[in-house]
Amino acid sequence: MPPRTEKTSALRVAVLADSDTRWKWGALTARRLTTGDGGAPTPRTEISGLLLRGRATPTPRQLAEVGDVGIDTDRVREVTAVEFLHTVRDEGYDVVVLALVGGAVQAMLHGLAALRLPARPVVVTGYVGVVYEKLADGLLLRHGADVVLANSRHDAERFRAVYEGVGADASSVTEAALPFLGGAPHTPEQGRDTVVFAAQPSVPASRADRTYLLRRLVEHARLHPRREVLLKLRSKPGEHTTHIEELPYQRLAEKLPGGLPPNFRLVYGHMGEVLDRTDLLVTVSSTAALESLHRRIPTAVLTDLGVRETLGNHHFIGSGLLTSWDHLDGGAHPEPDREWLAGQGVAADGTYATAYDTARARVTALLARDGLPELAPYYTPATAPGYLPGILARHHLAPDGHPLPGTAGPRETGRVRGAVREAVREAARGAYRHGVQRVAPVVRRMGEL
Repeated sequence: MPPRTEKTSALRVAVLADSDTRWKWGALTARRLTTGDGGAPTPRTEISGLLLRGRATPTPRQLAEVGDVGIDTDRVREVTAVEFLHTVRDEGYDVVVLALVGGAVQAMLHGLAALRLPARPVVVTGYVGVVYEKLADGLLLRHGADVVLANSRHDAERFRAVYEGVGADASSVTEAALPFLGGAPHTPEQGRDTVVFAAQPSVPASRADRTYLLRRLVEHARLHPRREVLLKLRSKPGEHTTHIEELPYQRLAEKLPGGLPPNFRLVYGHMGEVLDRTDLLVTVSSTAALESLHRRIPTAVLTDLGVRETLGNHHFIGSGLLTSWDHLDGGAHPEPDREWLAGQGVAADGTYATAYDTARARVTALLARDGLPELAPYYTPATAPGYLPGILARHHLAPDGHPLPGTAGPRETGRVRGAVREAVREAARGAYRHGVQRVAPVVRRMGEL
């Protein structure tokens, strides 16, 4: 394995993600950590993309719609947890970015620790957006990484408080910002009046609530026939994102009485491109609100269904953005609170260019060390014997982090054998996704009748 201190070798970075949004976060975070401006990696930096196989593994269309993240999607490949660990062992990466759900991060940390590499990579993880639920659970599952990125000063303070409160080392918490903020500041255009509702896969969850929001959005379009009203969707039916979407708005729109007005449209694509033509962004609690605020686009967070932790809009208490469709129908535009914005990593004041300086310096310092200490997650077989083994088993790892018997057999060779194996895997993946994305939601809904 090439030593990371060798000045002539390229810095090798691996990004492991388990959904489309986490892929976007992980790939852009890798760029922010290895360049000064978030642009393309330098010639001495090589970034590899890996997708953890599962129910939310993004499709090629979803990868394409993420936008330019500096990694050719043709070079991105799917792996299992065990295959990823073997790749790290064999490829000699300098930095690994874990853009995963908390349980998967914990499993990878224990798996990497079990490799006992003579020179292990620097491990970075974090959150793809607003942290409004499972704060303690998610954070402790991420503990053990060398760098746990916080997207704002507010988050950094909360993260450290959780770690210190359980007696865990909090030095890994590093303040940064969302890596995908950017774009030109909002500029009104003569004759343009566009309202965008940023939909979320699982918020709200019930059919009644989602139908209500869709109906109010359509009614808003009818009330303002000269205004373009767009419903920005995350995925097409059958595709999965970071969260499960059992009731796609596309399906609900097909059944809406009276049909859809001509100034109302469903749109997909890269959020940044949609924001380029947005004059008012409306959402329940989407991270898109932070992207919008960064660009100084008027932004509204709905209270129609209440201000509740389950909706995530409680995160915006004090923001000045909370409002209802009744007020928006009447022409009201919320004004954001400057003090609230300053603590949320929005960086609309121009400080975004330096938001990753501290994190980049920390990674650089870790890379320069002669050796890194062993990974030491808070959860161990001794501290969480009733919790940790189940988390690791879901990724085919034993309680000590080693692959379970039967999951780490000898490497197969030969083109024909490899092609057959890949064909079988592809068929299995298709069957699995069909079961999770199509059959399971139907069964759950039948059970609620």
